[in-house]
Amino acid sequence: MKTYDLAIVGATGLVGQTFIKVLEERNFPINKIVFFASKRSAGKTVLFKNETYQVRELTTESFNEHFDFALFSAGAKTSLTYGPIAKDKKIVVIDNSSAFRMDAEIPLVVPEVNGYVLDKDDYLIANPNCSTIQSVVPIKVIDDLFGIKRVVYSTYQATSGAGYAGLEDLKRGQNGLEPVHFEKPIYDNCLPHIDIFLEDGYTKEEQKMIFETKKLLNKDIKVTATCVRVPITYGHSVSMNVETYRKIDLNLLIKAFNEVDGLIYHDKDYPTVQAYRHQDDIHLGRLRLDDSVENGLNLWVVADNIRKGAATNTIQIAEYMIKEGLK
Repeated sequence: MKTYDLAIVGATGLVGQTFIKVLEERNFPINKIVFFASKRSAGKTVLFKNETYQVRELTTESFNEHFDFALFSAGAKTSLTYGPIAKDKKIVVIDNSSAFRMDAEIPLVVPEVNGYVLDKDDYLIANPNCSTIQSVVPIKVIDDLFGIKRVVYSTYQATSGAGYAGLEDLKRGQNGLEPVHFEKPIYDNCLPHIDIFLEDGYTKEEQKMIFETKKLLNKDIKVTATCVRVPITYGHSVSMNVETYRKIDLNLLIKAFNEVDGLIYHDKDYPTVQAYRHQDDIHLGRLRLDDSVENGLNLWVVADNIRKGAATNTIQIAEYMIKEGLK
């Protein structure tokens, strides 16, 4: 079996640490692995497959050595600075930040949905927003069968979506302390505010879901979203209201859902993030027709935001490229 040289950028962060777990679990074919982080974190150690590795400082010279893939999760500023450097060295960069998602020239990929857009000459690939990833997998199935006219997203997003800082704010609130990362207390609270507010009143997180859904489906469908931060640790939930052009056949739809790898349909019960956090599958339930419109549907989707919503999807992109002979 061919093996690959791998760089992990942002190795000490929450997603970076999850890269390590997922790579181990999926037995990714690695020849060499190097861990990079900021100057502040350089010198720390990480454990991978029972071996200890020292984290290196990320610099403009870091990609002078050979790598096949570089998995980035260190924020948009870092990605914008170092992603193009690695790309120019013919290293496949798969980036978790928002830096490149809205660039029409850069593929945005969920392998189950649009892996076919990838080409052997793609050296910079964007990983979508966590809530978009788990939402668009069932949305693609619905669109293929009945043609989607409009989607309304309402999300319930865990504090880990803001990294270690979000988790710490939840702990601070539990201990009666004021938040440091969030503008308002998250403990015992819900915040309809993720990322910055834009001039039109939407947040950037909501804008991401709207834009990314259209880009991933390659269709200019109508999409709107309200994204809410909720006081839990891991796992995002999304309530979706979908309107289609053609009449919906629930039995046909359920059969199609059950044929998608990694998508688990719950018939008699409904999934919760507490039951399925720290897993890679997307779980779907509360499927029902919406009689307030001609062809309407409601559904509930949960997934682990740090795994399928970030680290796992990134690694699946690399696996897809290998499987398809693109790398």
